[in-house]
Amino acid sequence: MMVLVFAALLAAFVFGWLQKGAAAIAVLALAFALAVGLFLWEVYSPKYGFDMPWIRVQRDAPHVAMGEG
Repeated sequence: MMVLVFAALLAAFVFGWLQKGAAAIAVLALAFALAVGLFLWEVYSPKYGFDMPWIRVQRDAPHVAMGEG
């Protein structure tokens, strides 16, 4: 799937080099849509939904000893 993203980016660069602006923008939009689709496909889990367990940004509340603050 990543090969399709890179192929679309290469095609967009080639169209841009050939002065085909509308085609380059269309293929660039296609590459972006493919990249977003690939990202969502990679992070989706039937068990957890869209979750990235390797990224945790929440913090636990600090433990306060009895008699303090």
